[in-house]
This record gives sequence, structure tokens and C-alpha cells, in this order.
Amino acid sequence: MAKKTVLDFVDMKRKGEKITFLTAYDYPIASFAEKAGIDMLLVGDSLGMVVYGLPGTIPVTMDEMIIHARAVRRGAPNTFVIGDMPFMSYQSSTEKAVENAGRFMKEAQMDAIKLEGGRRVINQIKAIVDAGIPVMGHIGLTPQSSGQLGGFKAQGRTAEAARELILDAIAIQEAGAFAILLEAIPPEVGEAITKRLAIPVLGIGAGLHCDGQLLINGDMLGLVEAFTPKFVKKYANLAEIITGAISEYIRDVRGLAFPEEKHTYKMKEGEAEKLAEFLKSLDSR
Repeated sequence: MAKKTVLDFVDMKRKGEKITFLTAYDYPIASFAEKAGIDMLLVGDSLGMVVYGLPGTIPVTMDEMIIHARAVRRGAPNTFVIGDMPFMSYQSSTEKAVENAGRFMKEAQMDAIKLEGGRRVINQIKAIVDAGIPVMGHIGLTPQSSGQLGGFKAQGRTAEAARELILDAIAIQEAGAFAILLEAIPPEVGEAITKRLAIPVLGIGAGLHCDGQLLINGDMLGLVEAFTPKFVKKYANLAEIITGAISEYIRDVRGLAFPEEKHTYKMKEGEAEKLAEFLKSLDSR
């Protein structure tokens, strides 16, 4: 499978072909996603919650993101993979933004980076693009700003709020971003933005009219039991399957049903007798 490029995604938008987008944080899931034919992967800072059990994304560091990005790249060498800029890796200055975006490219061989925010981070987007690094914007519910937004709540639900999102989206495109992610906004707003932008518009809880869809793998695979957002469709319940498998293993071990003979290794011919003689002499001392 040939890795898609930013030009391929623009062409898919033009042809009306939907882009499939999923998060991945480790080698196994990345390899499964590539095998399934996913178009694009995001090493999201959502790993703070999905992998580390944190209450949000704020504590996630650049070093942690790089470690997981490397694993995903190894698992999906032929897939377009995006590194998610964690909190305070880009907000304080354009110089810091470019430096950390560059780390994703140099240390983890990412194809692009994603950062949150609209017009307030336009200078950072421009600087990263000018450095030759593809950028995906992210507006709507931006988890790194959830404190300002009053929690993990849908955005753009009034005409004025929708207007601000549309202006943010246009500004992100004009800054040179190759794509934009819309999170937790009404479908009418998602459709309005998608129709007005030339770049691909991906959605996570932003309606059917976006150019593609993103889901968090832990949500869609049923690995996260604590909370499931409204926009999630579960395609599996791996938490139940995994818990059941571990419970069965515990029963087998305690009941002497595991390991069976087929799970063990035999000594070479004649060696068991030699061992028995040694043990006999050892025990007679």
C-alpha cells in the first residue's frame, strides 16, 4: 500500500471520497490499522487518557508523544501519520512551536503535525508551515483549552459561536494548513466549513458532511469504559473480551488446566535419564 500524501487528500476531497482517520498510540494498533487500509493516523495527546489513565491531555509531554509516535511509525510505515502537539509545546512562541514540530519530523518521522486553536495560533501555524512542515488545524472542542470552554462540551451551538468557528477555519486555511479537524460541533456548522474550504475537513463529532471522520481507537474498539462521548460508535467491545480472557486464564492456572503438555518443551532423547541420575546423587548427599 502506497502512503498517501497531502495532495492525495486534497484530491479525495475533490472527488468526494471520504478520508478515514483513527488515533493510534502503539505498534500493534498502528499495524492493524495499516493492514485494514486506514488513510491517516493521529498519534493524539488523548493518549494521556487512553493509555496513561490521566483525567485529561494537559499533563502529556513532548517526550511522551515522541515515544508513542516512534512506535506508531514502526507499526504503520506506509500510512500518513500525524503527531499531535501537546499542551505548551507551541503556545508560548513561534520558535518553540517550530522546534517541537521539527522534533516530530526528525525523531519520529511523522508526516505532519496537528495543533489546537484558531486565529490565536495563526502565527504558529504560519511559522511551522514556513519551516516546511505540514500542519493540520483543530477547532471546536479543543481539549487542551477545556478549562476555558467550561469542560468537554460541544461548541458552535449558537449563530455567533458558529461564526467564530467559520472565521477560525478560514484563517487556518489561509495560514497554509493542509487540513483541519472539527471536534464536537453541530453538523450544520461542519457542513458550512467543509463547503467553504478547499483543504480537507476532518470531523470527530462534526457530522456526516465533513470530508472524513476521526475516532479515538480506545472508544471505537470499546477499550475505554469510563466515559463514551455521544459521537462515538463502538465497533467492538474489547474491554469485555480482554477481561473475559484474563478471567479464564486465572481459572485455568488455579485449576491446573494450564499449562497443558502441548505448552511445554521436551528434553532431548536420553537426557531425562541422565538428569534423573544426577538428581538421585544430589538427593543422597
